[in-house]
Amino acid sequence: MTREELERKVATDEIDTVLAVMPDLYGRLLGKRLTGHYFLEHVIDDGMHVCDYLLACDMEMDPVPGYAFTNWERGYGDLHVHPDLSTLRRAAWLEKTAIVLCDAHASIAPRTMLQAQIDKLKARGLKAMGGTEIELYVFDESYDALREKHYAAPKTAGRYIEDYHIFQGTKEEALVGAIRRALDASEVPIESSKGEWGPGQQEINLLFCEALEQADRNALYKHAAKEIAWQQGKAVTFMAKWDETLAGSSMHVHLSLWNQDGTNAFSDETFFLNFLGGMMHHARAITAFFAPNVASYKRYQAGSFAPTSIAWCRDNRTAGFRVVGAGKSLRIECRIPGADANPYLVYAALIAAGLDGVDNSIAPPPLFEGDVYEAQDLPRVPAYLREAIHEFEKSDFPARAFGPEIVTHYSHFWRTEQRKFDEVVTDWEKKRFFERI
Repeated sequence: MTREELERKVATDEIDTVLAVMPDLYGRLLGKRLTGHYFLEHVIDDGMHVCDYLLACDMEMDPVPGYAFTNWERGYGDLHVHPDLSTLRRAAWLEKTAIVLCDAHASIAPRTMLQAQIDKLKARGLKAMGGTEIELYVFDESYDALREKHYAAPKTAGRYIEDYHIFQGTKEEALVGAIRRALDASEVPIESSKGEWGPGQQEINLLFCEALEQADRNALYKHAAKEIAWQQGKAVTFMAKWDETLAGSSMHVHLSLWNQDGTNAFSDETFFLNFLGGMMHHARAITAFFAPNVASYKRYQAGSFAPTSIAWCRDNRTAGFRVVGAGKSLRIECRIPGADANPYLVYAALIAAGLDGVDNSIAPPPLFEGDVYEAQDLPRVPAYLREAIHEFEKSDFPARAFGPEIVTHYSHFWRTEQRKFDEVVTDWEKKRFFERI
């Protein structure tokens, strides 16, 4: 939607509300609901302010001590955010509502981090193109009902593995179809949806586009899916692993680089291999961007279609890096990120790692053929968040790629997630020990 279109729709009362939002460290969309006329008169050109703790709090919105960016000593001041009008669109799942993504004036902001990597590509005459497959589980219960029973035995929308099943997909179409249609009407073009490898699990695929736009679409998709589910009295989750007995949910990222003349830069074999080599060489150091929560790591199980080792193959879904396509469609699919990852951080990390591979002529290991799960001598995907944080902090690459401020900030973010988990007595512990210890 252009500025002029918004002005016209506000004047004719087709739009009366504008959601001005920004992605936080988790990838959630936070912001304000503004009246249409106020947005046009005061925010569209000048931006707005939000509390800067939005980039320094946890999932519960607790202001977390220990951040240099903002803290109690600094008084948690204002953060200026400015709408990116290229993202202005109708939020078709909400009545008379438009939505626009805003840029935060802070280097640690996820969208800013991705833009910094895209700027590095532009300086080389390149652009990143991406496509993301994000899986989710659908439940025939509302968020409120699930919360009231403490998420015990959620009722999935399916009862069997429904990978590619059209009949089971039809049972879930009232919700999944509504998500597809609402996103398409909101200028988030959809390729397809399909049943996945868990009961009630679906995958919705968005159209291939430039990396920043793709990350924006990913954030909008996850946000809209939850709101549409809520509207129908149902629930969805993007947890990478919500049940240890069922398949995890992934965020498979397809990435390629393109030259200004419209050719695929991966057609240069040396460039392609070095970019792949950089991603693989730094994979353990950047895994925390792909798997930011304690539960994320429970997805990495052999025989689950989630990777356990860092290898590259051609069209082999047991590998962390799967090379697919040829010619203009040649691309690298990274299968390590989970559906719970922040898409801006995932793309930023992959681009930065690939560029470091190009700059330092990092060759990938030999092409692997066979079942990666059975291989014994390959580097492993970190098994725990604590291990991933250690890999991130011991490597000099993140500071070179993003700057020391960002390394310090995100280390504290992930360490807070780990600490919050470590402090809790879980249901598993109570069931195991309460009576019998």
